[in-house]
Amino acid sequence: MMGHRAVFLDRDGTINEDCGYPGRFDQIRIYPYSLEAVRMIREAGFKAVVVTNQSGVGRGFFTEDDLHRLHERMADVFEAENTPLDAFYYCPHFEGSSLAEYNKACSCRKPATGMIRRAAEDLGLDPEASYMIGDKVEDILLGVHAGALPILVLTGYGRESLATLKERGIRPAFVAETLLEAARWIVRREKGEPDSR
Repeated sequence: MMGHRAVFLDRDGTINEDCGYPGRFDQIRIYPYSLEAVRMIREAGFKAVVVTNQSGVGRGFFTEDDLHRLHERMADVFEAENTPLDAFYYCPHFEGSSLAEYNKACSCRKPATGMIRRAAEDLGLDPEASYMIGDKVEDILLGVHAGALPILVLTGYGRESLATLKERGIRPAFVAETLLEAARWIVRREKGEPDSR
């Protein structure tokens, strides 16, 4: 039986502004349209699952407890607007970390597919019937590797990433200005409507 469908979402530069290595909720700013985007994704029948590289843990900038608190606060913001995020998955590892437990080449750091594989197992998802949205080359490659349709947003590092992807001959399924435009494209595509761009 086919699993649930999901839209996997990068965090920094996609849902919120990329401000480096935030370890507290008050250090991030959620893009104002992200709530509407997640609402559209969920109303279209998808799970909304955050997958984020957080090497700030391995670099010693903040702890996993700090990260959990940040994600709890972020989840609360979406929950309060009746548009909850289904789950958060993160990779805390950093090769070269002075903290032994984080100093490794792992299978969860994007573009490796560990986070999506874990989410698929935990939530009964079908990655090949899903989408991946992000602003970095690694996000697009994660989508490709996991079999999810990759969408690049031009917020965060998106414009630099687009240039790199072009150089490497890698084409996202769609390039959106923002997460909201990406969500609208998914909804149109699911309805079988022609792309207006």
